Amino acid sequence: MSPARGHLVRSEIAEQPAVADRVLTAAGGEIARLAAVLREEAPRAVLLTARGTSDHAALYAKYLIEIGLGLPCGLTSTSTLTVYGATPDLRDVLWISISQSGGSPDLVESTTAARRAGATTLAVTNNPDSALAQAAEHHLDVHAGPELAVAATKSYTAQLLTLWLLVTTWRGGDLTPAAAVPGFLEQAVAAPDVPDVAARYRFVDRLVLTARGYSYPTAREAALKLMETSYLSAQAFSAADLMHGPLAMVDADRPVIAVVPQGRGGEAMAPVLDALRDRGADVCAVAPEGLAPDATVRLGLPSGMPEDLAPVVQIVPLQRLALEMAVARGLDPDAPRGLRKVTETR
Repeated sequence: MSPARGHLVRSEIAEQPAVADRVLTAAGGEIARLAAVLREEAPRAVLLTARGTSDHAALYAKYLIEIGLGLPCGLTSTSTLTVYGATPDLRDVLWISISQSGGSPDLVESTTAARRAGATTLAVTNNPDSALAQAAEHHLDVHAGPELAVAATKSYTAQLLTLWLLVTTWRGGDLTPAAAVPGFLEQAVAAPDVPDVAARYRFVDRLVLTARGYSYPTAREAALKLMETSYLSAQAFSAADLMHGPLAMVDADRPVIAVVPQGRGGEAMAPVLDALRDRGADVCAVAPEGLAPDATVRLGLPSGMPEDLAPVVQIVPLQRLALEMAVARGLDPDAPRGLRKVTETR
């Protein structure tokens, strides 16, 4: 008897509490050593490079670095080095490459070029033996273990937690909130509301996702998961950008998934939620109890998560939503059409 569709994704989603435990146990020493090096080198700026799901982890790191460290931080255009042969002056710059496999040629080539240009280079991967890990001066293993499904789940949350630990250690912050992450993940993996929301949106062919601040990468990663597993058109916008034009396309026939955290980002979502309500939009709030009370439906989240750490957990109900919607449509999220686990771009 052949395995059920989505059995790999389902299994890897369920592994995430154990992966978080492993990150917290295994990564502490190497992160502490690297953070000491970075404090000594005191880079003047940070550049992040990644593709696909890892690009959303990089965007999350951008928020952590700009807010927590006060350093200017940018997402690179890798092709400026790999296609156009640019030779920027990267002295006193930290270059962070984020990749699950560490195998994409453009990330390896651009990291090699950045190192030649004077940058301190760090690779964050799920493969310490990869070409990217070898190309960079420093490496952090995200300890997710083998990930067999094409759609990345556990490697993404492991990246987020690893990056949070790195930045928090670097700035001398309090690491104790991370101890609650495995428990929060267990709640998100077991939350009962996903099947009902998946059934509601089973035949949807287009939707919008939105959030602000630390949660914006969650909206983008969820859009990618829905596109690659359910083959629908999912567009992600910062809630601020949504108000600058795209709001015009929202109506009762185009559902909106809004990620609403506790904290400033959630407060900033309030006028956007009001505007969506006024347009009669079908809104699914991904939020703790008590937030976004006027939403049409909700994917509940545990309460009490610090806003900067919440994205590690926020994505889980949306991973599960993508899985259940794909299976309901007769699709196999383990092996989406035309995709491979390692995407080699140049």
